Order: sequence, then C-alpha cells, then structure tokens
Amino acid sequence: VQLQASGGGTVQAGGSLRLSCAASGRTFSNYAMAWFRQAPGKEREFVAAIDWSDNADYVDSVKGRFTISRDNAKDTVYLQMDSLKPEDTAVYYCAQGRTSYYYKDGMQYWGKGTQVTVSS
Repeated sequence: VQLQASGGGTVQAGGSLRLSCAASGRTFSNYAMAWFRQAPGKEREFVAAIDWSDNADYVDSVKGRFTISRDNAKDTVYLQMDSLKPEDTAVYYCAQGRTSYYYKDGMQYWGKGTQVTVSS
C-alpha cells in the first residue's frame, strides 16, 4: 500500500487548505482512513478519521473547522481545513486502517507527511 499526501502549504490565520491523500495497493473502500499531525517538539496526534461507511470522528480542537471526506472512485481521502489557527501548524500524515473501522492504534499504513504552516 502506498499513500501520497499533498496540498500542504503556508496560509494566514483564518484561511483554508485542502489536503488530499491518494491510496493504492488494495481496495480503498474497504478500509478506514485517518489524518494525524505532528508539530515540532510534540507527539503525533490524531486529527480525524472516516470509516468505510463515511462515519467521521475528530479531535475536539478541530471540530467545526475541519472536515474529512473520501472519494472511493478516486481512492482518495481529503481533509478540508477552514478557520486555520497558528496552532494547527504541523506535518500532516494520512494513514489507512487495518479494518473498515477506525480505532486507536488501528492504522496499518502511513504516508509521508505534508507540511501545513499557519502564520498569525
């Protein structure tokens, strides 16, 4: 399985970015997908996940601002990030789960990250 994330960049606070993650190697629609992030000097943290039936979950700090979605026809998961804050600055990673449902420590494959920088 390969996961290729894209869409990162630098944006001012209050702005928006859309991350994409294209997957290949197995049947995309069968697996949960998730986004994680890691800021400098901090541990990697969960951001959002979506299961095979489009049920989504978010970390509290991004609820109402970020939206995860998937397009099974394109084998791609997205993270729409609105109302960005400087504290959202991090390297963002996409991951694919071991099963159709997301659960903690249940991610099996990881992509290379994409940098998101939010300036104040």
